[in-house]
Amino acid sequence: MSITKHFVLAAGGTGGHMVPAHALAAELTARGHHVALITDARGAKIPGLFDGVQTHILPAGRLTKIPTSWVPGVRAILSGRTMAKQLYKSFEPSVVVGFGGYPAFPALAAAFGMGIATAVHEQNAVLGRVNRLVGGRVDIIATSYPDTARLKPAWKDRVHLVGNPVRESVVKLGTQEYPPLDENGIFRVLVTGGSQGATVLSRVVPEGLAMLPVALRRRLQVVQQARAEDVERVRAAYAARDIPAEVHTYLTDLPERLAWAHLVIGRAGASTISELTAAGRPAILVPLPSAMDDHQTANVREMVAAGGARAIAEEDFTPVELAKQMQKLGLDAGGLANAAKRALTCGRPNAVRDLADLIERIGPAVDGPAPVKLKEAYA
Repeated sequence: MSITKHFVLAAGGTGGHMVPAHALAAELTARGHHVALITDARGAKIPGLFDGVQTHILPAGRLTKIPTSWVPGVRAILSGRTMAKQLYKSFEPSVVVGFGGYPAFPALAAAFGMGIATAVHEQNAVLGRVNRLVGGRVDIIATSYPDTARLKPAWKDRVHLVGNPVRESVVKLGTQEYPPLDENGIFRVLVTGGSQGATVLSRVVPEGLAMLPVALRRRLQVVQQARAEDVERVRAAYAARDIPAEVHTYLTDLPERLAWAHLVIGRAGASTISELTAAGRPAILVPLPSAMDDHQTANVREMVAAGGARAIAEEDFTPVELAKQMQKLGLDAGGLANAAKRALTCGRPNAVRDLADLIERIGPAVDGPAPVKLKEAYA
């Protein structure tokens, strides 16, 4: 008989932090535990995640290199820590788990002050700023890559490689056959810039696909996620080029879209990489150059080395270069299927199970039923 525990998951408001936290919440709930989420206003607005889970929005101060940000940043962190402590007095968490992003810092700081067990999960191949700040104090550091930069040698006994949790519906795709594709069949392309979209993809991809030879271009079907301000322009660009395309601001049915796709064009965010390698989908990836510590370039190295993806630096990501890569891929159905298999070799489909196993081992059990939902003092 399993012992019920209460877990608080704290994640910043991007899909890269929220999707793995969501996957862990589902796993813990299925095991009979109780889960609450701490995030910011952005995270609470991402559709399709944490339905039915207690969600608390805390101030998330940012301390940048600009001195004028320091005072309001510290105030927000202290306010968030105080709110988190109030939540913990009612919810009585066994463990607080941080997934990176600024909202995770006050949540973890409150746990340190109350003697609550803590863990962090790092999605990227470079340890993020918040996880670096708390790495010396947490009980567990869970990583997604065998080689994660910025980890201190003194922390090695607390570091565990688990991978990056993805939704069960994505993991199941890896057990299924790659979609059939022959030289005359429809070539289905999924374009995604992550939860925030990517303007460079909206600008380059329609034009690059239009440069393909007519025989290949006529085989295309495209689904693209774009920023709200880019959607109409992207739709018009595809229509002008007679390329069938759906364009959306957010793909709530991403697992179904991945199942449909023969090729993905996207950024190299942690969630994108983990879902591609779990599902077994080849990709053309464009790392975000402004990502902290250039972590997206680090993220993609394993998949590229295995032969499951091609990486193009943003400065080199032009319509001509995309058309060249697309033509090589689109004319070799066998090569795409082989790249899909190679992508799978980088996947860690048991990540959510392994992470749940890790954090179940720490922190006390909680007696009694789940606490009632708190007043909306945190909204």
